[in-house]
Amino acid sequence: MQHLAHDRLVFLALGESEADNGETDHLGTCATCRGELEDLRHVAGLGADTEGLRDLPDPPEHVWQGIVAEIGAARALPSLTEARRQQPAADAPAVRDRGRAGRRRGWPRWATTVVTATAAAVLGVVGTLAVLDATDRGPDRAPQQAVLASAPLSAYGRTPKDANGDARIFTDGRLHLHVANLPDVPGYYEVWLINPTTMEMFSIGVLRDPSGDALLPLPPNVDLQAYSVVDVSAEQYDNKPAHSGDSLLRGTLTG
Repeated sequence: MQHLAHDRLVFLALGESEADNGETDHLGTCATCRGELEDLRHVAGLGADTEGLRDLPDPPEHVWQGIVAEIGAARALPSLTEARRQQPAADAPAVRDRGRAGRRRGWPRWATTVVTATAAAVLGVVGTLAVLDATDRGPDRAPQQAVLASAPLSAYGRTPKDANGDARIFTDGRLHLHVANLPDVPGYYEVWLINPTTMEMFSIGVLRDPSGDALLPLPPNVDLQAYSVVDVSAEQYDNKPAHSGDSLLRGTLTG
């Protein structure tokens, strides 16, 4: 069974994107991914609880030292997680007999402590920065995550029909892109904005994961009324900055 990518679970836990039908079905049958998503949502909730705080004092130096130490310890966790995912199904009954914590993923207590403490600390800092940023913006400005425009992305040209995605433009000048089932290409994927009237286009950035998410900054003062088409293309490592002409996904922004 192929599990959902960790980065994708993070986006789902933070509410940056909604699960598509295939992901919902997988989460309904896979206890491993479902447990990891629940843990990430719990940690995200810890960070969200800090949003009402104001006038926070500078944290003591030992707090930052503790965060650095925990992050260093957590670097070894990806290989541990992958090992757990690859464990044969025959081992599952033994895991279920070890109580609630064992039923979820069977992580050792030190690993759970490190992940929760590190993520909570980092999200707490992020939440503090968000509070300060909201204070600076004032009541008349939209929240950072407000969506300015969005577009469903569909397979284009000869791209397999199960390839799809969606794009959202945030008011803070970022493009959030979620894609699924892009075909493998010998080069890389690039994201573009296209003017459908003149067919002029410019590159937004590179998409690294054929089934995942990306947050890409938009050029300042971009005219989304004119450059309203989001395009994902297959590009070659040929030192040619122009669009290859091989579009995989396209969609038109509305909103």
